[in-house]
Amino acid sequence: MNTYSTLYKQHIIPTFLQHFHYTNIYSVPKLVKITLNSGLGVNAQNVKYLHAVINEIRLITGQHPILLRVKQSNANFKIRQGMYIGLKVTLRRSRMYTFLEKLIKLIFPRIRDFQGFSITQFDPNGNYNFGISDQLLFPEIDYDHVDKQRGYNITITTTATTPNEGLLLLKEFGFPFKKY
Repeated sequence: MNTYSTLYKQHIIPTFLQHFHYTNIYSVPKLVKITLNSGLGVNAQNVKYLHAVINEIRLITGQHPILLRVKQSNANFKIRQGMYIGLKVTLRRSRMYTFLEKLIKLIFPRIRDFQGFSITQFDPNGNYNFGISDQLLFPEIDYDHVDKQRGYNITITTTATTPNEGLLLLKEFGFPFKKY
């Protein structure tokens, strides 16, 4: 069993039951999914670039990404309906906990001058969004095979009903936030 799932069951649930006075363990917030997004930008038509991005996301997450297409044409952005515009991977269950553990223990310590993430990036439902600007932070990516720097948007979806519950949940997992 994954260490973060056992951490949730043995440590986080009792902490929430005590702190928020829940009467039922099923009302304690939990992680639902982690979504990793990457935009292709102007290189969307380049097949070699597209395969490189797909392989990088596959290496990072261990799962094949979904290609996202443009729904409506827009001449200002030079995109047509049906063109590829981005990639998305949704991680659930054990892969989600494994990826979260990798983020907290391996990726965040590798960020230069890292002071922690802002607590203002929570939405009203307790979900958290942040970005990583360089794929080289992930140990699976080989520096020699990188042709261009790419960033990723990561969304952590929870069942929390308020930002405070989501903040406490991620703090209990060891997520680094700025000290105010």
